[in-house]
Formats: sequence, C-alpha cells, structure tokens
Amino acid sequence: MNFISDTVKSTVHFCTKGQIIKPIILMIGFGWLLPVAVMANDVGAQISVAAMERTQHQITYDGRYLALAYPGGDVPANIGVCTDVVIRTYRAIGVDLQVLVHEDMQAAFAAYPNHWGNRKPDANIDHRRVPNLQTFFTRHGQSFAVGQADATVQAGDLITWMLPGNLPHIGVVTDQRHPVSGKLMIVHNVGSGPKLEDVVQAWLITGHYRFLPN
Repeated sequence: MNFISDTVKSTVHFCTKGQIIKPIILMIGFGWLLPVAVMANDVGAQISVAAMERTQHQITYDGRYLALAYPGGDVPANIGVCTDVVIRTYRAIGVDLQVLVHEDMQAAFAAYPNHWGNRKPDANIDHRRVPNLQTFFTRHGQSFAVGQADATVQAGDLITWMLPGNLPHIGVVTDQRHPVSGKLMIVHNVGSGPKLEDVVQAWLITGHYRFLPN
C-alpha cells in the first residue's frame, strides 16, 4: 500500500501543468495488474494540486467588473474573489471556464440565472459569478445531494455555500485532510486570499459538483 501511495503522489506532481497522462498498467506484488488510470489520469488529483498551488499567491479580494481578454482572460494576478480560485485552478490544467461558460450561455442563455439584468452573455464577468458556475457544473458535470457532502465529496469537487448576508461562495476540494476532523479540506477565498481550510460544513451548503473534463 505504501508503494501505491507513493506512486499516486509522484503522478500528481507530474500533472501540475495540466498534461493528462494516458492510462497505463502497473505491475505490483504477486503479479496483480492494477489499472492506474485513476492515478495517472486522475483529473480530480490535478485539480487538487492546482488548487493547492493557489494558496501560494498573495491575492487582494476585489470583485469589481473589469474588461477581460477573450479567450484566456483574467483579472490582474494580484486580485480576485472566490470564483477566481476556481477559474485559475482549472486554467492550470488547461480548462478555460471563461470560454466554456460563455459558449454555454450563448447556446442556452435562458437556462442561467439572471440576477444582474443582462440581456446577453458577457464574457467579462459571467464565469466569475457563483450562480453561473453552479448552473454550468450542473449542466455539464455531476451534481450531488448537498446533505451528503461529507460522505460523497472527493478531491477535485466543488462546494458552494450561501454566506451570511446572502453572499454566494465557492471552493475547491483538495486531497488534504484536516488532522483533527479528518475531513477533506478546501481551497477558497472568502476575503483574505486563497486559503486551505476545513470548511465543508462551515456555512449553508447550496451545491456539490464534480466537473472532470476529458
């Protein structure tokens, strides 16, 4: 088991630039053949590593509307909000949520919430809004019952909450467990930059999603 654990850790480090390694077969003790697609091609593990890397950045909480390039647009590297943690995490593995959300909203604008009075998609801001990400992940990923988050959550999942004051929030689940609670910890930015914390049940959970693009 230690050998398998070490193999998983090594594989994750080689995936940090978003290159998805093709499944391979690993020969381990007594002639067993173990498919290691789950190790070498584990997108959830890549998301976890990319989210952990975000905690190394000093970010000022700033959610103002800014004109962005498209595709690949981002706010200045030293600012961001909770959704920017998610956006930058996926960008690190080669997935551009700005493009994916914008294209999906162009195709199905009525399927998305419109709390902001928009009459058409806006690639500058749509992907930076939690309700839009919730809609996208529901339409193109997996959505789980929120009451079972502790039991079903996996590394790479996304959790959304409603903070006091009716403020939507989102974070990325990692493979790191809290030493006391044993729960998987989450990278999120609730105001003081990206942090790794045990917050699955810290606020009212409004969504639990898994988006693992090929």
